[in-house]
Amino acid sequence: MGDRFMKSIIVNGIGTIGKRVAEAVKKQDDMELAGIADVAPNTEIRTITENFLQDVPVYASTEEGIENLESAGIEVDGTLEDALDDVDLVVDATPSGIDMKNKENVYRPNNVKAIFQGGSDSEIAPVSFNADANFEEAKGEDFVRVVSCNTTSLCRTISTVEEVFGIEDVTANLVRRGGDPKQDSRGPINSIIPVTHIPSHHGPDVQEVMPGIDIKTLAVKVPTTLSHVHLVTVDLEDGDASEEDVREVFRNNSRIMMLSAEEGFDSTAKVMEKMRDMHKERNDMNEVGVWEETVKVDKGKLYWIHMTHQESIVVPDNIDAIRAMLEMDDAETSREKTDRSLGIGK
Repeated sequence: MGDRFMKSIIVNGIGTIGKRVAEAVKKQDDMELAGIADVAPNTEIRTITENFLQDVPVYASTEEGIENLESAGIEVDGTLEDALDDVDLVVDATPSGIDMKNKENVYRPNNVKAIFQGGSDSEIAPVSFNADANFEEAKGEDFVRVVSCNTTSLCRTISTVEEVFGIEDVTANLVRRGGDPKQDSRGPINSIIPVTHIPSHHGPDVQEVMPGIDIKTLAVKVPTTLSHVHLVTVDLEDGDASEEDVREVFRNNSRIMMLSAEEGFDSTAKVMEKMRDMHKERNDMNEVGVWEETVKVDKGKLYWIHMTHQESIVVPDNIDAIRAMLEMDDAETSREKTDRSLGIGK
């Protein structure tokens, strides 16, 4: 497998993240989407197999899944395990708990590499991954966990600042969405729910990626579906850094989008409308959106506010994790390929 130019990838678990990663894999010129897998005929797998992924083999994640899928009229090419002989890596986007069973019962016995998602416990893989912060650590690894949407946005922005200015410690306050747009089972809701353990899990999760960062996180959940918002305070090592210096560093990262409230983009709703008007696929926003007016430096403290589109921000990191684990490219080359294929930074 290692001598092939095109790496063969299967995505197991076709939900919010899985379907997006599958489509992203298909857009790469150095990997092929060898199949998708699931256990039930959910709305996502019905739709994508009739459209963008109609020519991609469908596998059942389990023996029981064959009957479930075929009874819904979905053609099945066998079980996931049957397909693994010619596969380089599986991106597992199944629910937490199921992913661990897949690792122990399917991936490890079949000697296939696997990527897991941020909902998993960090113990599922030796490396918790973010393309901006620790690409090299995933090189050659058999199992890697791409961290959650919130952790991805924090690692992306914090590592960008830390690399240039140095960081002593971080406090991040998270305003979390109540559910994804399709998760109507979570509503209607009329409440703000504080996460009453401090730090919230996001701080320790950032430290899985960046162990040298001293970070505390607090979080509340609010009734919106569009995105999360983070309010970040950083103590800088470089006391001479200016607000414009920081803004410029953010601008230089293709995966950070600078937003201007003065231009009218003063809410998550208006930013997501911008994605629609840009004709982004699914109205997705793979970038972190930093409001430039919120970037402030005062007596060595840096402040900013950013937004995180929870449905799509981790997609490029999954693609980069594939290249790192299969040792296909260095970090810069991989990021450039991924950005170009997904239209990131445009």
